[in-house]
This record gives sequence, structure tokens and C-alpha cells, in this order.
Amino acid sequence: MTDLIQLALTAGPVECLSQTFPSDEARRAHYLSLLAEKLKDPSFRMQEGFPKGTDEAILAMSDPPYYTACPNPWLVDFIQRYGRPYDPSEKYSREPLAIDVSVGKTDALYKAHAYHTKVPHLAIVPSILHYTKPGDVVLDGFSGSGMTGVAAQWCGAAPAAYRHELELAWKRDGRPAPEWGARRVVLNDLSPAATFIGANYNLPFDVESFGSAGKQVLKALEQEIGWMYETLHSDGKTKGRIEYTVWSEVFTCPECAGKVNFLDEALEDESKRVRDTFPCPHCGAQLNKDRLERVLETRIDPASGKPWQRVKFDLSSIVYAVDKTRYEKAPDASDIATVARIEAMSIPAGLPTDRFPIEDMYHGSRIAPKGFTSMHHFYLPRAGHAMAALWRLADDWPDRRISAMLKFFVEQGIRNLSVLNAYEPLAFSQNARGQKGVYYVPSQLSEVAPWYFFTGKLKTIEKAAAGFRAGESCAAVTTGTAARLGLDADSIDYVFTDPPFGENIFYADLNFMVESWHGVATDSKPEAIIDKFKNKALPEYQHLMQRCFAEYHRVLKPGRWMTVVFSNSKASVWNAIQVALQQAGFVVAEVSALDKVQGSYRQMTSTTAVKQDLVISAYKPNGGLEQRLADRGATPDSAWDFVQTHLGQLSVTKVKDGALEFIVERDPRRIYDRLVAWFVRHDSPVPLSSDEFLSGIRSRFPERDGMVFLATQVAAYDKKRAQVAQAPQMELFVSDERSAIDWLSDFLKSKPSTYQELHPEFITQLGAGWKKHETRPELSALLENNFLKYEGTGDVPSQIHAYLSNGWRDLRNLEKNDPQLQAKAKDRWFVPDPGNARQLEQKREKALLKEFELYMASTGRRLKEFRLEVLRAGFKTAWASRDYQTIIKVAQKIPEEALQEDEKLLLWYDQALTRADAAS
Repeated sequence: MTDLIQLALTAGPVECLSQTFPSDEARRAHYLSLLAEKLKDPSFRMQEGFPKGTDEAILAMSDPPYYTACPNPWLVDFIQRYGRPYDPSEKYSREPLAIDVSVGKTDALYKAHAYHTKVPHLAIVPSILHYTKPGDVVLDGFSGSGMTGVAAQWCGAAPAAYRHELELAWKRDGRPAPEWGARRVVLNDLSPAATFIGANYNLPFDVESFGSAGKQVLKALEQEIGWMYETLHSDGKTKGRIEYTVWSEVFTCPECAGKVNFLDEALEDESKRVRDTFPCPHCGAQLNKDRLERVLETRIDPASGKPWQRVKFDLSSIVYAVDKTRYEKAPDASDIATVARIEAMSIPAGLPTDRFPIEDMYHGSRIAPKGFTSMHHFYLPRAGHAMAALWRLADDWPDRRISAMLKFFVEQGIRNLSVLNAYEPLAFSQNARGQKGVYYVPSQLSEVAPWYFFTGKLKTIEKAAAGFRAGESCAAVTTGTAARLGLDADSIDYVFTDPPFGENIFYADLNFMVESWHGVATDSKPEAIIDKFKNKALPEYQHLMQRCFAEYHRVLKPGRWMTVVFSNSKASVWNAIQVALQQAGFVVAEVSALDKVQGSYRQMTSTTAVKQDLVISAYKPNGGLEQRLADRGATPDSAWDFVQTHLGQLSVTKVKDGALEFIVERDPRRIYDRLVAWFVRHDSPVPLSSDEFLSGIRSRFPERDGMVFLATQVAAYDKKRAQVAQAPQMELFVSDERSAIDWLSDFLKSKPSTYQELHPEFITQLGAGWKKHETRPELSALLENNFLKYEGTGDVPSQIHAYLSNGWRDLRNLEKNDPQLQAKAKDRWFVPDPGNARQLEQKREKALLKEFELYMASTGRRLKEFRLEVLRAGFKTAWASRDYQTIIKVAQKIPEEALQEDEKLLLWYDQALTRADAAS
């Protein structure tokens, strides 16, 4: 045993959860014994989301109390020891903060371990600095590879150059300097593969000992199986060291049935490009990959001893090195003999043979027809021996913490040394060439040697660890569902989370490979995902996410914030997330697009495609607001109380490239949407109509550039507004009747127009983004039902008078009843004043409800075309009278995608289902 290992085993004493142990090994042994007792308790194992694995396998992965590969029983103790209790008297106020998730993707720490999706720690750091102070506890319930934990600790470990750069940026934005210092973190994920990565990123270890151990493991591997990766140089004497071997799938020609090695025939020797077409080597027929017929060869499964059919691969070429010079050669008789010798050996001990859950996997159809149904099928014999030996050497290392880090190191070869690694002849390296986020066995494989991959990976981890040393007692990692975190209520200071969004990534399926090596697998039942193979559609996904957000809401301190990174291309999934957030009790304060080059926020969220990442900033209202609602009930005063509180949580200004941006959440219509969601979530009728609200908000709060502010905020906005040349412009994307009315209202406020003037402008707004099932309204009907027209008699309305007198020199300083002004104003449409608007609103709602009655009476199974405004009015009225069945019955008459793509309808419907189920 080396001196470094001996030092690690005997160093001490250490403090853990207020207990002192003579060494870290003693601490670990104490808590492992307690965890072993817990695992024998059937009720402990019956927790939702508990992973599948033996006690021994779970204990082997765990490092309690800081990390358990199952629900962590010490989370409450961790918070009580290192966190701060909720103090209602503590003053806390923050504005929303957007982040850029592209930051830091080339950082060594980010690249130290791959995962399917991950937000770089450097992108998370600003949010944690903004919303928390040193010593606060941050939570990520969908922690993946643990970057939120790294970011929390980075706040105290960041180098001086980084701190200086960030402080300058914040100063330019007019923000106070950040409070540097590490934060504590609680990380949870459903996947043991994920939490193992997260734990090893966030728990301290001896970097020098790890580096030495990694080199020793690779040296021991060479002594054990180095002969498998030897090849003869062209001189027939010198032995070269294989870097990677290229395998090609074998096909047959459809014309002559002759054997075709795809790479041998399609790859150009000089350019290394694959030709689109090539001649058959036997009959000369012109072939392409689509014409080739796959060959399945029958082999003996080395694990079961039974016949097994798999696509056929042949050796194509070998790339090797002699004295650091790289060469390429065709396999010779010696190479083929070496491969045959390895294939004749018994399957190595420790190589997992678990069968993939093909029937329940989205990507099962990609691998099963090619014969890849069990773990060991994914390794060519040589690679299987290499991976099994590496895992054994890592597992046998005497220092458990270093052993865990060695597995962290070795498991990155699980996919890279498998048949998922494609051969890309023009790539700089043959490492990590498999398709991301899927199981796909390519027709050209690159079987890389372990040293070719792991030598560079070891250096990357050493470099990352040298720049970031995890702190003692800074992280607690747990494995289970985010819907049940095992934390006390009101105990967390901030939540940052990047949850699974719809059907983007099938985490449980993809993690099966890594988890098979550990012997502990994800319980996929509570996985929040859309997956037809697991009978999970969008409604199931939404309800699973709602449960997780409700748990976030329960454990977060009142008045504190949550940041959600959203990445999905479907508006229906976006709406499901919004409804889930609101039903859980959160109030959304800002949704920021991370790349505004491609389109506005409304363009992204109003159509069927969300084209880029969004950052959702939401807060848990303080207890005072909740209590006042309970005391007053659903009254107008309660509504204005909510608005007052909500405005205080919103950004006052947003500047991008020196220009002020329009803050969508300060649009009165958006505030009303948040108000409605708030009352619906509290099972209360909405106490103000849309028109009453729009009229009342302008009389109670100052308005600037179409945005509403508190009286205490408006001076700061005015100051910033005076420093820029142009007022911020709100972009409206017309996709349904409501947004068409909103666009007309904004247009006519600034430019009262005749029908003839307005019509061509309006037509240009009705683009391809119109919702599929929504009836397209006539412009004339929209104008008649929502606006007023000056008929040419009496005083010219002030709105038209102001527009004409500013735009036409000869109309300035004329009285409102001047004939010349009246003639120019005649037939112009304008936005009604509050008094007239109320009458129009009442008239319009009456007509909408009358049409809703027709929807109710419809005998057809489905409404093919309808007006969303009619449905919204009907659902709102039914909700106010607690007529949940009407909402449910009418909702079932419209296509599911139409319901899922409208946030308002989805909110009413989902709440109606909840209340109806509760009543029954």
C-alpha cells in the first residue's frame, strides 16, 4: 500500500453532523452500518422512487451521510446542522435573473464527466450569487451530474480573475456586488448513475492520490491484457500498440447476394470520405447503403451458451502507434488470430449481462433487430475484457473514496468502448463518437483501446480537480423522486433545476448501461417523461411535474425563488410546465429567452414551437399574502393585494446591448393571467373581470411604455428610460382571437384607423402561426365586438384627436368639433375608454357564453373548429359556479392538442379534474 493511501486511511479527526470521528474512514464505516440497518427495513425500501438493487450494491455506491444511492435518511440532519431556520422577520427581496446556459461548456470541470444534458456550473453561479448569501442551502431535485452543487461551492472557490470579471459585469448593469462564499447544496436525482456522478463532483477527495491511483490502474491493465492490443508493424518484427480498430458491418448485394464489407467498398482511401454510391465487388452493380441487405450471423451467446443472432461485423483496419508515430494497416493473419483467441475466452467476470428492458424502451427498436438485447452484447470481446478488468481494479482499490473516484473515471468508457462508438474517418479523435441521447449501433465501429481513451480522460479529471476542490460537509446527495425529498417544509433558500422536459431525453433508459455496472438501477415509474412505451403521455407528465414542483414549493422558504431551465420544442409541453408550476403554488415572474436572435418571447411561446432554451423565474409567495387571502376571501381587495405583491417581485428594467427591453410580465394582460392562475389555484372565483382589472390597474399603478409599476419602482425606470434613445417595444405574435384583439388594441391606441387602413396591416399578422383548430375571425367582427368607431358627428374622441393633431400639421390646434377634424376622423376605430369598455366587455361576454351553450349542446364527439375565447369564457363562468363537470365535458369535445397548447384552458380543465375527483 502506498504512503498516499495509508495517509488517506488514517488521516483525522473529522467532524460530521456534529459528531467527531478519528478518521474519514471511521465516519464512513459508522454511517454505512446505519444505512445497512435502514436497508433491512421493508418500509424504507417501499419509498416511491427507491432504486432497484441489492443492499450490497447500494452500500457499495454510497458514502453516507453525504451520499446514498437510495433516499438519504440524513437530509433533515444536514439542513439542521448546516442550514438556517426560516425567519419571517428576515428581510429578503430579489428581482428575477436570467442566465446564459451556453457559458462554460468548454471548461475542464464541465468536461470531467459526460452526461446526457447538463447546464454548466459557470452558467448557474450568477443565479446562486444573486438569490442567496453564503451559507444558504440550494436544492436541485433533478440534479443530473451535479452541476448545481459545483456552482454552489464555486461561489466560495472561484479564482480572483473570475470574481473580478463578474463584479465588473454586475457593476455595469447597476447591480450590487455579489457576496462570495460557498453555499450548501442538496442534490437529488431519480437515477443512481446521475447521483453517483453528482456525489463524486461534490464530495472532497485527495486529487494527488486519485491521479496516482489512475495511473496505477492503467499500468495494471496493460500488464494484464496489454497483449490484446498489440499488432505487428509493417516490418513484420516490431510490435505496435493499437489505438483503435475499425469494424465494418457486412451486407449482401441485392443483385448477386455477394458479401459486401461496407467500409472496404464505400470508403475512399485518400479523402477518407464515404461515397454515396459504389460498385459491388462481385457483379459491379451500383450500390448505396439503402440497397444493401443486412446480414445476421448466428453466434453462441457467451453468457447463456445459447444461439444468438447479431449483425455481422468484419475487421476493416487498425490504427496503431510505434514510437509515438501513428500508422494504419489492414488486419493481417496475426491480428485475426488474436481476435479469435480473445473470442474463444470465457466471458470476463464482472461484465454485466443484464437484459435491456427492450419492450419498455423508446429506442428498443434501434438495437433489438440488430441483436443487441443484453449488456454484454454491446462489447466486442476485447473491449469487454478491458472494461471488466478496469471496473475490478477500481472496485478493489483499498481507499473507498479513491475507489469511487476511479469508478467515476472508468464508467466514462462504458459507452465509449462499446459498439455505440461510431467510426468517423475525418474526426480528430475516435473518442466519444456515438450518437448522443440514443442507443444506436452504427455500421462502422471504432473499437478504441483503453489507453487511447482513458489517458486523456485522467488528465482532464486531474486538471478539473486541481482547479476546484469540493469542500467538507458542503453537499448532501440523495437518490429518489423529486416528488418526495425527505426535507422539512420551509427549509431551502433557493431552487435551481433543469428537469426532464417531455420526450427530449429518456434518462432511465440511457442510464441503464452505467447502472448495470453498479448493480443499482433507476425505478422509472415516477420518472417525469413523455414515453408511449411506458404509457406516459403529456397529461401524465404534467401531473408528475406538478407533484415535483409542489414538493419544491413545500420545502422552499416563503418569499424565495426557483429557477427552471426549460428546453423543449413543443408549446404543449411549455404550457404543461406553466400549469404545473402555477398549480404547485409558484408565481412566474419572468420567462427569458436565452437567444433572442431567432425570435421574440411571444413568438416562441405562442406558437407550436419553442425554438430555444428559456429560463423561468418563479417565486413562492410569502405567507402573509396567503394568510390575507384566507382571511378576506376572493374579493377585489385580495386581487389588488396579489398585484401589489407580484409587481414587487418583477424586474424594474432590463437592458440588452444598451437598449431597454419590454418586460412581458409587466404587461397588464400578463399580470391578469397570473392573477387568474393564483385564484384558480386557491379554488376561488376570480373577483375581477378582465375589463375591471385593466381599468382598475391603470388607476392604481403608474404605467410606462405599456408596463405597470409600483409607485416605489417607477422613478428607477424613468431614470433608466432617460438614458436610452428609444422606448422598449412589445412584440405581439398573433396566433388566436385573443392575441388578435391584443394586437388591434395596441395598434389602435397609437394609430386610430379606418377599416381600409387597418385591414392590410392586420392581414400581415395572420401568418403561419395561427392555431390549428382556432376559427379565424373576421376583422370586422373583432372591431365591432371590441372597439368603437367614430361616426363623424359630435366631438372627436380624445384618442383620435391626439393622433390627428400630432400627425397632420393642418389639423393642429383645432377644436374637437371642427368640421375639418371630424371629416378626417370619420370611420376611424379606436380603443374605448374604461366606461365604454365595460359595456362592450359585458356585451361580448354575453355573446361568448351564448356560443358556449352551442358547444355544450353539440352532439358530435369532437368540435373540429371553435373559438378559444368562447371556451375560455365558458370555462371561467363554469369555474365561478363550481360547475366542474361542464368544463370536463366540453374539454373532452376538443382535440387534446388544442387543449394542451392553450395554457388558460389547460389550467381550468386540470383544476376541474382535481376538484371533481376530490368531490367524488
